[in-house]
Amino acid sequence: MKLIRNIAFPFVPVYYAVTSLRNKLYDLGIKKSTSFNFPVICVGNLSVGGTGKTPMIEYLIHLLKDDYKVATLSRGYKRKTKGFQLANELSSAESIGDEPFQFYNKFKNDILVAVDSDRINGINELIKLGTSPEVILLDDAFQHRKVKAGLNILLTTYSNPYFSDYVLPTGNLREPRNGAKRAHIIIVTKCPENLNEIEKSKILKQIEPKNHQQVFFSSINYSNTVFSSQSEISLDTLTNFTLVTGIANANPLIEFLKAKSLRFEHLNFKDHHEFTQQDILDLEKKELIITTEKDFMRLNQYGTLKDKLYYLPIQTTISNSEVINKLVKGFVAS
Repeated sequence: MKLIRNIAFPFVPVYYAVTSLRNKLYDLGIKKSTSFNFPVICVGNLSVGGTGKTPMIEYLIHLLKDDYKVATLSRGYKRKTKGFQLANELSSAESIGDEPFQFYNKFKNDILVAVDSDRINGINELIKLGTSPEVILLDDAFQHRKVKAGLNILLTTYSNPYFSDYVLPTGNLREPRNGAKRAHIIIVTKCPENLNEIEKSKILKQIEPKNHQQVFFSSINYSNTVFSSQSEISLDTLTNFTLVTGIANANPLIEFLKAKSLRFEHLNFKDHHEFTQQDILDLEKKELIITTEKDFMRLNQYGTLKDKLYYLPIQTTISNSEVINKLVKGFVAS
């Protein structure tokens, strides 16, 4: 894969020029962005996948749901439906996508969960509802410039920050690095828990935040308990299991499990992998399966796996959380 990306390097200037021109047209107002008269918060990234958007959306849900009517709006990547869909008790990972289905399963009594590849239409459909939301969280919409969010939160990982990356197809960036200027908040995600102030200062110098931007650092906290639909198990009691992942970057999870000296085999699928009948037949032969919460949303529909399938929850911890909480709540209140 790395060889192919290196061979594709001559196409980088073309991709750079096309995405730069698109952004310039929006910046000049030639291509139109739509604003709304209520709070819209966008969570996204410059790179393709794996920056921690889902736990960040969940962080914002926890922060706002007790005070406001909150809705999430995603495109519903790889769903088998079209147009606007509002999650309900009949929804599944196939009908709305695995990440929105995860939001619905965890917060269905507190928020609205919707999907629409056309974010403007999705917002307008949410507005039409009898219980229309007071704040909308746009999931993975940093490049969806047809909507002008009031607050843009940009995520970039500690291990592969956007300022050290290149645009596609050689690098992982969906657009040039200078797209970061649209962000109001930049969060460096998946940081080591012991990240010191000297390292933070070095990263800040490379980000060079503008006057309108604030930078935060976050890390992932894994639970010490895995959960199924009906039960839970402490990780410390596990002796051997199969780890199944279909996410962009499973390395932090693997490092966490290895640090606990757990024995496991790892079946690593591509991000948003659609499990085939043969995949399920192979998994049925395993004694115990641990997976991510996102993958659990797709695998749990198979009854033959229910008794052996567990997921490991994660949470985002943000340094100076009181500052970012105040920023977000202040934006929504204003």
